[in-house]
Amino acid sequence: MLVFMTGGTGFVGKNLTRVLTEKGHEVTILTRPGEGRPPLPAGARYLEGDPTRPGPWQERAASHETFINLAGASIFSRWTERRKRDLLESRILTTRNLVEAIRGRRKGIAHLLSTSAVGYYGFHDEGDLYEGNGPGGDFLARLAVDWEAEADRAREAGVRVAICRFGIVLGKGGGALEPLERLFRLYAGSPVGSGRQWFSWIHEGDLARIFLYLMERTDLDGPFNCTAPGPVRNAEFTRTLADALRVRAFLPAVPGFLMRLVLGEFGGVILKGQKVLPGRLLKEGFHFRFPDLPSALEDLL
Repeated sequence: MLVFMTGGTGFVGKNLTRVLTEKGHEVTILTRPGEGRPPLPAGARYLEGDPTRPGPWQERAASHETFINLAGASIFSRWTERRKRDLLESRILTTRNLVEAIRGRRKGIAHLLSTSAVGYYGFHDEGDLYEGNGPGGDFLARLAVDWEAEADRAREAGVRVAICRFGIVLGKGGGALEPLERLFRLYAGSPVGSGRQWFSWIHEGDLARIFLYLMERTDLDGPFNCTAPGPVRNAEFTRTLADALRVRAFLPAVPGFLMRLVLGEFGGVILKGQKVLPGRLLKEGFHFRFPDLPSALEDLL
């Protein structure tokens, strides 16, 4: 299958590209001029273009069958007004331009697998969250709602749209796990705030397999929670990671006021969470290889 991907040079995109090409798919990765270009596996190639701007890349993109939209600036930083604008534009404009490219296809069936995030649901102290739950009202929730709405515009052209709402992705060589591992190996790991906030996560291998599954199951569309069936509280995550690394996590919890002081509004995000479960994937029979945190960390570490 011919696959066109935005965000393919990022942490998730690099692993997904490798998995797709191993399965025999051909992958074209859109990359900005001057952007770093890591070596690609056989079966993958780069196409130069700015996804936040219309351009010749859209005509080239239209020749593909499946479109995977991963682009978006990282939320893991202090949120200034400038940074919030970057978070918004990197997602909304990229998705809008990609959908315009797909709508320019002359023939054939197209499939769009577009990223969103579990931030869609807003923050909840307790209670299970499934795909049928409504959105929250905070910045991340509004961002996810607008992001998904741009992707859904592709339906007007008869395109199948699946929305992949990511939890925190755990993987090798990047993402949330790499800096945490460094801290814990320095005996500097600790819970954050109360430690009771829910942490909805997924192993990078299972995430890649979800994309393969949704590519094959062309009868499935709409939102899918891309999270493991075993979410944990922050304190449990801390203990499990310390056990996996065979180190002690003996420091007291990081106070909430300190997180807000250092990271501003994003610090408040870290102090909250939501218990998101992959209801639709489980109902359809998708099998998670790493459904619980100990098995995931054992594999990754």
